[in-house]
Amino acid sequence: MSPTQDPLPLVERAQTPTRELSAHDSQVVLRHGDDLFGDQYGARDVWVFASGGELFMHYDAAGSTGWLAALATSSDGISWEKWGPVLTLGAPGLQDSASASYGTTYFDGAKWHMFYLGTPNATDDGLRTPSFPYMTLKAEADSANGPWVKRPEIVPFVASDGSWYSDTASPGAVVKTRDGFVMIFSAATTASDGQIWRTLGVARTEDLNSSWTVDEQPLLPLTEQIENSSLYFEPTTGTWFLFTNHIAIADDVEAEHPQNSSEYTDAIWVYWADDLDSFSSENKAVVLNAESSGWSPRVIGLPSVLPIGDRLAIYYDGAERDSISHGYRDVGVAWLDLPLVAPEAEQ
Repeated sequence: MSPTQDPLPLVERAQTPTRELSAHDSQVVLRHGDDLFGDQYGARDVWVFASGGELFMHYDAAGSTGWLAALATSSDGISWEKWGPVLTLGAPGLQDSASASYGTTYFDGAKWHMFYLGTPNATDDGLRTPSFPYMTLKAEADSANGPWVKRPEIVPFVASDGSWYSDTASPGAVVKTRDGFVMIFSAATTASDGQIWRTLGVARTEDLNSSWTVDEQPLLPLTEQIENSSLYFEPTTGTWFLFTNHIAIADDVEAEHPQNSSEYTDAIWVYWADDLDSFSSENKAVVLNAESSGWSPRVIGLPSVLPIGDRLAIYYDGAERDSISHGYRDVGVAWLDLPLVAPEAEQ
């Protein structure tokens, strides 16, 4: 890799996909606002997984302490019971002293591994919104319920100055391969004009208790303006579907706080490929946006997908008010029928 401080001067964002793989039956399934569970300012950034016939949701509980990964559980994917934060802030000076949030998980057959977002910085916006740089840190548990024990001596990977992931190197979906493990992580860098460019990258390791190696080039171009990953493998066709959220600019509203930008998450996109290294900006579609969600008129936050019965559940966050605020989000779910079939290209 040839590091650069300004990787994309005067480059336009990628166009919205013309194809659709439209999710349906969207509804709110978990609302914020509980002081008891630390989500009085918002519930967002979900990661949903299954264990022992039960469903588990990690979500960012935005409270007075900061944004922390919290737990909710369900038997049907619709009714969720909150249990409160499963991580705490790190001590001053540590990488997770301002936020310990967005916890993705992987079960190795004996132990649960959590890769979570840590940062020592938070915005003075009344919400304690995490701010750059975002790092990938690690915790472990013997059960999906926890308790989760941080492993600060294990640093999977962190943002790298002068690279395409100089601001963000935050966790994503983990898959076991013949050669070890692959994580599709969120990457971001800021150009000299102040524009933040975002994409997904690939990190690899042979040992979940060690550091990861980041591929030299991102998985998709920075111009895609996407972040966060959730994967589904369709066995009937041997196709990988990569779900992510797109970042747009709200030209019709001003930033709601001087330190906030007018950028916001406006849609869930999906990419598809025969293997994890072959995703292309040519093969993508819109899954969900504000119009199709039916309840969130502006924001559509990051997706987490999980097969439930003969459908694929797509969990995401939104807000019932017309706002691009980082706070006051709720968690919703929408559905895709299985098996998944990639939409054909327009003729």
